[in-house]
Amino acid sequence: QVQLVESGGGLVQAGGSLRLSCAASGHTFSYYTIGWFRQAPGKEREFVAAINWRAVGTYYADSVKGRFTITRDDARNTVYLQMNSLKPEDTAVYYCAADTNPRATMTGHIDYWGQGTQVTVSS
Repeated sequence: QVQLVESGGGLVQAGGSLRLSCAASGHTFSYYTIGWFRQAPGKEREFVAAINWRAVGTYYADSVKGRFTITRDDARNTVYLQMNSLKPEDTAVYYCAADTNPRATMTGHIDYWGQGTQVTVSS
């Protein structure tokens, strides 16, 4: 079992930055693909970014490319999502997710989910 705990959400003005953290339990964390998804009110959950085992691959939604960066620190069992140049349309609950496939692109089944952290971007 893997437990994922997100932190770092909050309220920020448009153009600002936030860094989300996803802390995971479990000794196999370093082998998993870890990603971020988000869900805005009235919308479906959507993929944001993912990072493979040993960061051999990173993937981003087109809407966040060039603004968001995903990194991982396996010594701390933590994945980060640095979000810059935030826009009001980035407002959503952000969820951390884990896939036991070390080279997943997170377009299919997700094995573990966190509880989510709210990000609100004011205009």
